[in-house]
Amino acid sequence: MTKLRNVCRHIRSKQAGPFWVTMDIWFDSAENFQRYKDSPGLSPEVFEKLFGTDPDLVRKIPVPDFDLVKISYPRANPQGGMVERDMHSGQQYVRLLDVELEGPSGID
Repeated sequence: MTKLRNVCRHIRSKQAGPFWVTMDIWFDSAENFQRYKDSPGLSPEVFEKLFGTDPDLVRKIPVPDFDLVKISYPRANPQGGMVERDMHSGQQYVRLLDVELEGPSGID
């Protein structure tokens, strides 16, 4: 299986207001974008497992002009709350680095 870190040139996470986080995933080529943009490794269920979010609220937006997939999900706790560990959500992407991706054929 291919890990996300091996097919991306940049991955970033950031706050999208006090209640949401956005991940920007830039693939290293148009071919890899097409191959992995719909991978089960980027499914709402993976975000539920990694970030404890409701999979029904996860939003995934492919942006082919930039070989980018943008994924937004609600924060488990509001920004600045008592249990805040990453105020600007800048470190949330790290959990995605080792996510395994599979292409349309299911074999990678």
